[in-house]
Amino acid sequence: MRKHKTLGEFIIENQAAFKYSSGELSKLINAIRLAAKVVNHEVNKAGLVDIIGASGDTNIQGEDQQKLDVMANEKFIQTLTNREIVCGIASEEEDDFIAINSLDKKHQNKYVVLIDPLDGSSNIDVNVSVGTIFSIYRRVTPIGTPVTLEDFLQPGRNQVAAGYVIYGTSTMLVYTTGHGVNGFTLNPAIGTFYLSHPNMRYPDTGKIYSVNEGNYTHFPQGVKDYIKYCQEEEGDRPYTSRYIGSLVSDFHRNMIKGGIYIYPKSNKTENGKLRLLYECNPMAYIAEQANGKASDGFRPILDIQPTELHQRTPFFCGSKKMVEKAEGFMLKSPS
Repeated sequence: MRKHKTLGEFIIENQAAFKYSSGELSKLINAIRLAAKVVNHEVNKAGLVDIIGASGDTNIQGEDQQKLDVMANEKFIQTLTNREIVCGIASEEEDDFIAINSLDKKHQNKYVVLIDPLDGSSNIDVNVSVGTIFSIYRRVTPIGTPVTLEDFLQPGRNQVAAGYVIYGTSTMLVYTTGHGVNGFTLNPAIGTFYLSHPNMRYPDTGKIYSVNEGNYTHFPQGVKDYIKYCQEEEGDRPYTSRYIGSLVSDFHRNMIKGGIYIYPKSNKTENGKLRLLYECNPMAYIAEQANGKASDGFRPILDIQPTELHQRTPFFCGSKKMVEKAEGFMLKSPS
């Protein structure tokens, strides 16, 4: 049987390719790996212990927090803080960013992490795949000073690494440091991630479109026209509609099989629902590194200058030709 490379071995071998090769990024990825294994263990107990359902609290967006949201948020923050390798953390579940002052380093750490600890957590109750999304930036304020909001409000192009963990039939960690995208599958028997999907790439086009068609009447005309295009019997169409409702799951499937994911603005959500910093930027960075494309329907997601931590944006992401076709329909009917 062919021996698979472990995530640890892969990180060490590829550390030199990272332009700020000081070992800190490797330690950071390792910390995320550790926290992901803890969250995976808890997710797999859902239904056996009292960790499913709503926690009774709401997050900054006014959404009901699931118990697993709270648990995952605590585990990732705790792990990243204890390892003393980041100077700040921003989480979808927190109102504000968290500044971390390492007592022995006095703000000497260079990286900030933005994280969606448990994407799609409302699906836990019905045993559907969920995930974690993370984004890593090099701070822009002077080293030795506390982090500020400016360190987090960076365009997606400034990311030095991004990735996601999908907790499904198997648990995978997929990430990029700007040199392609690689996927690692967890062997639960020994708790080790192995390289299972090297050099992951979107096909140029595909036959899957992923959008919540229940909101069809509220969509912009351009999105309605693109959906009709996907459903027409012509050439390789109609396309197949596949929508899980968990961004990580829909993205992961489409990257492997070829497809497009759309969460547009609507009459109900003027700026869309997905968060630019915690969901769209990291997924857009992964998509571009995997031969895909991501935009808000008109401009690249990675070029958007954020103005607030919990900013939302429309999101079109997937195989290049499919995203470009959807953008064409948006340009014809921009309102």
